[in-house]
Amino acid sequence: MGRPMPGPGEVLWTDEDRAWALALAEVERGCCPDCGQPWAEAANPDNEFSYQAELLRCHACATGARESHRYQRAGGDERGIHVSITKRG
Repeated sequence: MGRPMPGPGEVLWTDEDRAWALALAEVERGCCPDCGQPWAEAANPDNEFSYQAELLRCHACATGARESHRYQRAGGDERGIHVSITKRG
């Protein structure tokens, strides 16, 4: 997405690139980092029961969590561990 990689001597960020990045940062600042809903709506007490939630399981993340838990139970030191998840076949 966006423009091709800049060539030698071309600027890495154009004025338009910077404007889009700043606009995105402004939008993200106004949203809950967990659910992504706008703070002005989500934090309004009048909206306390205005939302519904659906629990979904990411099977890739669940596999990583199980492997990490297994490693920890076996006495492995998890500090600095990152889980790499790939899909079989």
